[in-house]
Amino acid sequence: MKPVIKFLPLLAFSVLVAACATNEGVDAKKAELEKLKSQLSALNTQIKTLEAEIAKEDPEFANANKKSLLITTAAAKKGEFTHYVEVTGSVLSKKNVNISAETAGRILEVPAIEGMRVSKGQILATIDAESIQRNIEEMENNLALARTVFEKQERLWNQKIGTEIQYLEAKNRKEGLEKSLASMKTQLSKTEVRAPFNGTVETVRVRLGELVQPGMTMFQFVGESDLFIEADISESYVGVLSKGDSVEVSFPSINRSLKTKVSAIGSIINPNNRTFKVEVFLPNIPEVKPNMISVLKIQDYKNKESVIVPAHLILADNRGDYLFIVENGIAKKKYVKRGYTFGAETEIVEGLTGVETLVDKGFREVGDNFSVNISQL
Repeated sequence: MKPVIKFLPLLAFSVLVAACATNEGVDAKKAELEKLKSQLSALNTQIKTLEAEIAKEDPEFANANKKSLLITTAAAKKGEFTHYVEVTGSVLSKKNVNISAETAGRILEVPAIEGMRVSKGQILATIDAESIQRNIEEMENNLALARTVFEKQERLWNQKIGTEIQYLEAKNRKEGLEKSLASMKTQLSKTEVRAPFNGTVETVRVRLGELVQPGMTMFQFVGESDLFIEADISESYVGVLSKGDSVEVSFPSINRSLKTKVSAIGSIINPNNRTFKVEVFLPNIPEVKPNMISVLKIQDYKNKESVIVPAHLILADNRGDYLFIVENGIAKKKYVKRGYTFGAETEIVEGLTGVETLVDKGFREVGDNFSVNISQL
């Protein structure tokens, strides 16, 4: 065992020397690599400088020296272009009413609750009718006596007995009590507050036991028929939109769409948000409910002979808007005058005929007179 221990220090020293030699070799290679990179950078700079100088004096050299960029293309097209004003609207009802008490009394029952859908004639609240009922009973007794007196007086009058005044007084009293009784019964019927039409109870403003007076608002009630859509439109569209314009309506909550028309346009600008009201006709659709959100696309422009391009391909500089077209493998900068934009498409009113091939992918990398290769993928 001792001979082995004797040689261990010598072995460790040899490993250390070999490791140092390896590190020195790697460092030397790294230094050499950096030196070559610096030389390459200097050469590239000299090459670019010479190319630029030669290109100024020799345009053919410049065109031949340009590298072709790989691009994809899109076609300009000619056809119908339609622009829409897109806004959010809310479904409202022309039957949005406040239901008020028509007789005085204390609330005995309020079966209606907020958000409740009810049918025409359904009871919303009941008012105490005890005093009215007593008055009716008393009036019925008086009317029974008045009828008896009238019938006897009429028989006497037919027999030429008694005076005409007595007959007319008996008749007048009977008819007066009949009208008063009918009026009292009408008042009794009003102690039951009923829904005037099918709809939804929006707000309940009375409580059980509360004393109400004629004219006091008890419920806000919205009918389910005669619905329309109302939206706020920017004042910049004053004079652009008109009654009868086509409207595309979509209801995101029920995934339903339809086409309709503008039925009315407001004549007052809201000073708070600089908008005016637009009303859109809504046909009877069972799924559509008051206060439902809708998205309106109101057509305000249409041209059947438009040149249309993808909107994202249009760039701009100090001179104006432009895009790149491809002619014989060369990208050409083409200045244009744009019209309306809707969605992903823009109408071009000047600069294109509609048969051009446009640079699509790669349009930000190309320049005027750049050589390009069109990808076949």
